[in-house]
Amino acid sequence: MTPTPTDAALSKVPAITLGFWIIKVLATTLGETGADVFTQQYAMGYLAGIALFAVPLVVLVVLQIHARRFHPSLYWGTILASTTAGTALADFFDRNLGIGYAGSSAALVGCVAASLAAWRYTTGTVSVASVATAKAEAFYWLTITFSQTLGTALGDWAADDGGLGYLGGAAVFGGALALVALLYWRTDISRVALFWAAFILTRPLGATVGDFLDKPMAQGGLGFARDLATGILLVTIGALLLIIPQRPASAAH
Repeated sequence: MTPTPTDAALSKVPAITLGFWIIKVLATTLGETGADVFTQQYAMGYLAGIALFAVPLVVLVVLQIHARRFHPSLYWGTILASTTAGTALADFFDRNLGIGYAGSSAALVGCVAASLAAWRYTTGTVSVASVATAKAEAFYWLTITFSQTLGTALGDWAADDGGLGYLGGAAVFGGALALVALLYWRTDISRVALFWAAFILTRPLGATVGDFLDKPMAQGGLGFARDLATGILLVTIGALLLIIPQRPASAAH
């Protein structure tokens, strides 16, 4: 059978498997440490960091939208670009603009909700398996970038203002992800809603784990150098992309 345009578009979206979630958590962790390498370790500042990460993000999104089939390296490269840009953007909102973790989290919740609402109004669904046009994929990446930014703010809010610390924050968000998984297996709640809940929760989990790895021991971290932690995560993700089968999503997802 000749593939339909929808099938061709779906081939650019990875299947939602356990391997997908493992790589996603590692990618969000790398986004935290990788952004901090430039904005903090190299003292570029958050605004310069946003400019630095926004360029590859835009380029990769354009390449992803115009790709004819699913390319794992391109897809995950775009995810990494969105999570590093999201980290720098969230830190800029929190610290440079002075609106704090709670204020930035509330604003970004609104951005995610508005993006999903506009996407649904425009295309009729927000299911990732239905991304069949450039317009839908643009909404997909916009929502992802907002969710990556929101996750950074939520992770910092829980760990710092919430007094949970990095391990405590990781435990809370990890527990929330486990609850979403339980709801997936034991209830009939919308799979689309559960996907986006899980997708958003992986980001604060990654943010708190990333901070735990690279923050000084006096602040509750392990004190790893940010560039070392980023390099280890990058190598691990690359290895997993080779080990874990990377297949495109189908209409069943």
